[in-house]
Amino acid sequence: MPAIGYVTKQPTGGYKGQLKTLSIRADIDLVPNTAKSADSQPDFRVLTQGVEIGAGWVRKGETSGKDYVSLSLAAPEFGPRKLYANLGRAAGQDDENNFAIIWNPAD
Repeated sequence: MPAIGYVTKQPTGGYKGQLKTLSIRADIDLVPNTAKSADSQPDFRVLTQGVEIGAGWVRKGETSGKDYVSLSLAAPEFGPRKLYANLGRAAGQDDENNFAIIWNPAD
């Protein structure tokens, strides 16, 4: 699966990094959703330049049993479809705070 960006976990519990595709390069912040009041609401809000472009949910891996963050992103630059991705261990990284944004094609 191709990485379309990288983020670093912050002391606040959020993540900060960059989303990179062939036509998009944007600084992003995954901000903890402190207003979450139901399980269906996201655990994170995804922002770029103060604009919300998506959300993230903490999920548990079926095989590993470890938590990961599942992202859903939408913006006019992505076209009519949402972009789905997961945060996963960045290849070649020993730092437990560095994560790759791994694209998860819907098709």
